Amino acid sequence: MREVDVMGVRVEMPSNQPLVLLREVAGERYLPIWIGAVEATAIAFAQQGVVPPRPLTHDLLKDVLVALGTELAEVRITDVRDGVFYATLVFDSGVEVSARPSDSIALALRTGTRIVCAEDVLDEAGLSVPAEQEDEIERFREFLDEITPEDFQA
Repeated sequence: MREVDVMGVRVEMPSNQPLVLLREVAGERYLPIWIGAVEATAIAFAQQGVVPPRPLTHDLLKDVLVALGTELAEVRITDVRDGVFYATLVFDSGVEVSARPSDSIALALRTGTRIVCAEDVLDEAGLSVPAEQEDEIERFREFLDEITPEDFQA
């Protein structure tokens, strides 16, 4: 298993399909996982520190874990079959529960739990981006953030 970080939620064009982008901590692979709009919102809220007035489902589950005195020890992305990803929630008691990666990631972000991914999943679905290309991608993102439509007028 390889530890991954959540880079963020993106929307793939032209399909407008949201995806969560994970990045291998000690490596150069990225793992895009297509998710639903509700889950994308839950992940984005957790990353941005948005606290809704009433708990969302993932906030509720976190509160239940706290009330029961149970901790989420690890989130594992375990498999990908026919483009469908699978995950497991591993609790401090050793109990494991099958879950969707999107829900698992949303819960992990709320609880500060580490996320790991099976090596064969990264081999099959991961995208390798060498560090020098990553720097170029970041410079391009910065350029896009600063450019305005007026910059294209002749």
